[in-house]
Amino acid sequence: MELQDIFDKQIELNEKINPSLYTDIKDPDIRRKWFLNFELALRQESAEAVDSLNWKWWKKDEEDWDNVKIELVDMLHFWVSMCSVSGLDAKEVFELYFKKNKLNHKRQDEGYKEGTYDKYKGGVEDNKRFVINESDKK
Repeated sequence: MELQDIFDKQIELNEKINPSLYTDIKDPDIRRKWFLNFELALRQESAEAVDSLNWKWWKKDEEDWDNVKIELVDMLHFWVSMCSVSGLDAKEVFELYFKKNKLNHKRQDEGYKEGTYDKYKGGVEDNKRFVINESDKK
């Protein structure tokens, strides 16, 4: 199994729930609406994961790490949906992840933690220079 398999299965589920979703999102307003719907659902699943843990310092609660795992998978469902609605496919997620990870290492190596790293060179942020650069755009 690969990330592409997860994307394929989530798109299949999204189309089962809403058969016209990927046609409808050609309209920018509908695309924005569905991205925000999925983002709100992702936040809710995150809150459910937090509620599975003993975060209330004023109350003794049991922790349910098994449920945390389920909520994380639910979050993945909505995160993949957000990616697909935004036009980000599994291959691009993979590529962008490794570029951003490399940049994060560069930032740490060059003083980010100490506050001495400058993200901007020539008015262009390092994310644009190293993660999303003009040659990558389709």
